Amino acid sequence: MDGGVGGDNASAAAPLAKWRSDFSKAFQYYLDRSTPHTVERWLGTLAAAIIFVLRVYYVRGFYVVCYGLGIYVLNLLIGFLSPKDDPELDLLDGASLPTKGSDEFRPFVRRLPEFKFWYSITKAFVVAFVLTFISVLDVPVFWPILLCYWIVLFVLTMKRQILHMIKYKYVPFTIGKQRYTGKKSSASSSTLPRD
Repeated sequence: MDGGVGGDNASAAAPLAKWRSDFSKAFQYYLDRSTPHTVERWLGTLAAAIIFVLRVYYVRGFYVVCYGLGIYVLNLLIGFLSPKDDPELDLLDGASLPTKGSDEFRPFVRRLPEFKFWYSITKAFVVAFVLTFISVLDVPVFWPILLCYWIVLFVLTMKRQILHMIKYKYVPFTIGKQRYTGKKSSASSSTLPRD
């Protein structure tokens, strides 16, 4: 009889495992398809953030969830702005960023790529939104103190990151794609007489 009960659980788990696998494949398919659509992805994240902020505003609570979300986003931002190979650690190893024109060019590679940054922030807003439906997490706190503490933490962290950028002369942003034009034909070559 025990074999029959175990067999029922195994047969019930098989469709659930298949559904989870199918859902995972479909989710990954659409996630892969969204990769080149940077603006649309960030607009979707902005919409999720606005929905979260409106939920917190109308409920007038869950400030600890907001604070935790803010700390997590700050951590992600630091990873996004930091180079993959930290120059401070490279100095200990003997390698460093190029400082002269004759040194080898090394492009800026982020510790946290843009897509993973976007995905993590979006996931964080969705999870924080879901957490606002759990009443146990609505801890009564004086939210201005949390906000002031987060702002101080943000300013100090960004100051340290900006000083790091200045010290090692790297800029983590590129404005548009660089375009190189070929040689421009001179006016004299276009006016050569034909034979």
